[in-house]
Amino acid sequence: MTIAPHRAAAPAADAARPPGRAEGRSSAVPAADDVPSSPHRGRIRGLDGLRALAVAAVVAYHLFPRAVPGGFLGVDAFFVVSGFLITTLLLRDVERRGRISLVPFWVRRARRLLPALALVVVVSLPLARAADPDLLVGIGREVLGALTFSTNWLAIAAGTSYFGATAPELFQPFWSLAIEEQFYLVWPLLLVLLLAFGRSWRGRARVVGAAALASALLMAVLYVPGGDPTRVYYGTVTHAFGLLIGAAAAFAWTGRGASMLPRTRWARWAGPASLGALALLVVVLRADGTFAYRGGILLGSALAAVAVVACTGPVGAYVRLLETRPLVWVGERSYGIYLWHWPVILVIAAFAGQEPGSSTWWRVAVAAVGVTLVAAWASHRWVEQPVRELGFRGVAARIGSSLRVGAPGPRVVAGVVAVAVVAAALVVVTAPSVSQAQCAVEAAQREIAQRDAAAREHAGAHGSGDAADAAAGIAALTGPVTGEDVVAFGDSVLSAAAPTMYRELPGIRIDAKPIRKWVDADEIVEAAAAKGELRPVVVLNFGTNGGFQFPGSAKALGKVLDAIGPDRAVVVVTINGISHWVPDANAELRKLVASHPNVHVADWHAYVAAHPGLLHADRTHPNMTGVERYTSVLEDALDDLVPADGGSRS
Repeated sequence: MTIAPHRAAAPAADAARPPGRAEGRSSAVPAADDVPSSPHRGRIRGLDGLRALAVAAVVAYHLFPRAVPGGFLGVDAFFVVSGFLITTLLLRDVERRGRISLVPFWVRRARRLLPALALVVVVSLPLARAADPDLLVGIGREVLGALTFSTNWLAIAAGTSYFGATAPELFQPFWSLAIEEQFYLVWPLLLVLLLAFGRSWRGRARVVGAAALASALLMAVLYVPGGDPTRVYYGTVTHAFGLLIGAAAAFAWTGRGASMLPRTRWARWAGPASLGALALLVVVLRADGTFAYRGGILLGSALAAVAVVACTGPVGAYVRLLETRPLVWVGERSYGIYLWHWPVILVIAAFAGQEPGSSTWWRVAVAAVGVTLVAAWASHRWVEQPVRELGFRGVAARIGSSLRVGAPGPRVVAGVVAVAVVAAALVVVTAPSVSQAQCAVEAAQREIAQRDAAAREHAGAHGSGDAADAAAGIAALTGPVTGEDVVAFGDSVLSAAAPTMYRELPGIRIDAKPIRKWVDADEIVEAAAAKGELRPVVVLNFGTNGGFQFPGSAKALGKVLDAIGPDRAVVVVTINGISHWVPDANAELRKLVASHPNVHVADWHAYVAAHPGLLHADRTHPNMTGVERYTSVLEDALDDLVPADGGSRS
């Protein structure tokens, strides 16, 4: 299938250029040597280095989100490079042939994207099963999204969250590949219209630039401050502006026929300055801030475009720096690195029983980076390159020929591949529908309900002891705190630990349910106070779901403390989780309770950081060992409330 725009739309042909070479190596983030140093010939030096920096930012963000909170901008840098290079390749197709050959273009996309993607999926599934079955909850949707490049929309439909997730998804980063592939399907058709009806290269660039601004504006309008940004972040239309900015730059470059930067002294600094500003954004931009979705990501994309454009000029120190061998090596394998790094991080962390922020997390980080680089190198050498050079049929023919020869090596490899594919399929079919954490919480919820019903029945028959406790504070206690002195309110983390707390703190009353937030806490505690159900010690474990991000959260905590009053002791528990805002939520909690002398902090977060292996794969809820330690942390906090001589420390 070919589409021929008006012939006058194409630039002058370059008959000296061998047809087909550049297109055969195109990719999701095409190799820099596929692109001319002018719109018509040669290559752009330095783009491999830009891709290396972009993928490094993404990997750093996933390993150390608190240190590089804006590392997700690396994806937007990829978008800009992809939009620029793919548009340039399509324009060269028109230049040589006078038309865009759609089917060959899409086949080349499949050659570049699918082999490495399929390898990552097949290898990751059995390893994830061995590491922790919780990594496979919902894996059927993830595999379908990965193989059909619809990860972003399937995730949106399932209501999953990228920035505020409570459980890791094995193939979560594939959302960006989905957006790029969707762009590849539609963009050639739109490009033909631009070539046919656009009057000038500058005019076409302006049209595409206006479309990029419209996409960014749509993201800004649809984003709800304080809410989950996943819908606008995953959306194809709302996050297409990086690709379109790159495409607009390609049109503008084609129209100039030379470097897009003026030959002035200041222009030499455009590239380094843009990278410096982009690095600053990577360090300071936060995914939970309004600015990110109302200009921040757009600004990062614009800076990435300047960094790309700076590579089209005369080779100077900027380009030579980007052409250093390590950067080029990483850039050439950046697609594989992007595919491998997240499953590798999750699997290694699960095997090691480590969580981000723990004292030994750096070991996981070093191991994950090393394994990712080796896997990306092997994939590039033995999977991606052969398919890109020979095509699917050529590779199949070579494999068939090797098997017919009867050499043991190819047969062993073929057998391993077959076993891996079958194992991956079995993993998908037998994947758990709910996580171990959810099972534990559900079992705990049943026990909480049973004990609560029994306590109310007993109170109805013999009178409530809590009514008297409602008027008594911590000063009334004459000895160490026992379970009879404590009432606890919280979310699913408290719920998961409830069975152990009932055993270790007999008589404790627990009111805990999943999905509770700080904005729900005031109503819950005020209702308990009105019924006379508060006790001398009140434990609060909220914030797992959103921290203090929801409007009114801090105010709700204040109302809770007012309802409890200054005479009771309050123990607030810090939270864990994979969301980037968790450390800030704990810091905010400490700040809000600092002026209340009767409030004490049980630092569960710090304990987990110093003692890895206490959480489920969701890195949020305590596992079997974790619930024991959680209870111990709480008991230590309770022991500190009243000294052995009976005097209060409040």
